[in-house]
Amino acid sequence: MSDAVSRTPYTGRFAPSPTGPLHFGSLLAATASYLEARRHGGRWLLRIDDIDPPREAAGARDEIPRTLEAFGFEWDGPIILQSTHLDRYQAALEQLLAGGLAYPCACTRREVRAVAREGVDGPIYPGTCRNGMPPGREGRAIRLSTHEAQIEFKDDYQGPIAVDLEAQMGDFVIRRADGLFAYHLAAAVDDGDGEISHVVRGIDLLYSAPRQIHLMHCLGLTPPCYAHLPVILNREGQKLSKQTGATGLDTGQAPALLFHALRTLGQAIPEPLQGATLEEIWAWALEHWDSEPLQGRDVIGEVPAVG
Repeated sequence: MSDAVSRTPYTGRFAPSPTGPLHFGSLLAATASYLEARRHGGRWLLRIDDIDPPREAAGARDEIPRTLEAFGFEWDGPIILQSTHLDRYQAALEQLLAGGLAYPCACTRREVRAVAREGVDGPIYPGTCRNGMPPGREGRAIRLSTHEAQIEFKDDYQGPIAVDLEAQMGDFVIRRADGLFAYHLAAAVDDGDGEISHVVRGIDLLYSAPRQIHLMHCLGLTPPCYAHLPVILNREGQKLSKQTGATGLDTGQAPALLFHALRTLGQAIPEPLQGATLEEIWAWALEHWDSEPLQGRDVIGEVPAVG
């Protein structure tokens, strides 16, 4: 890949946000990430991206590891909490400001929407405050400059991706107006500091990768290789997510749900294993994992009926 260095050994991670229970889409991402790491003889880390307290669901931070354990996942090392890394994010922010790579922005979301054109992943910030804020205005958020940034990488599932970051996405927020660190900054710092070599996640985050690669370049960090999974749809044809009412995983149905997750991921798991134990299903998956069915697809299917 042109913008990522494959490290040895392989280090992957699963990094859910505690905004609610894990759902079937979460299971797909965790399963693919886990099996890719184990297939390469690598490590698999669990990180809880808990840097947005207003959106955090009560008890979710503790429930996520319990759910993963009930499905037979085994992570390496202690659970990583982003909320313990705030000093590091602040240091990274100050580094970017001191280097002239980031700047305060006075614009509100409404003001941006009123003048912005639509890009590949939302409104494109027009650079209003890049060379200084309008008279009488004070900074609210902090944005990273994308001036002349061209990002190219080869996604392991989606193929070559090329983005003119300034033209197609614009300068993006790295510290929010409410004072919280933005997802892109926290993820880039943690993936870089943690020497994450490979990130497997949903295709809804595909265009987060160019932003995070740019951030890592600015901070002198090495980007990972990326693989973005095709989306899973609910029965109404919407992307399965907490926002579209995805239900939490039933740990009492763990073997059946894992079986169907592997089927959804295109694995040719034999029908007799539908009634097998978790241990038997994982043993088959670890021996037979094949990412070929995921190549070049943006939709993978619908949530199966289980139970």
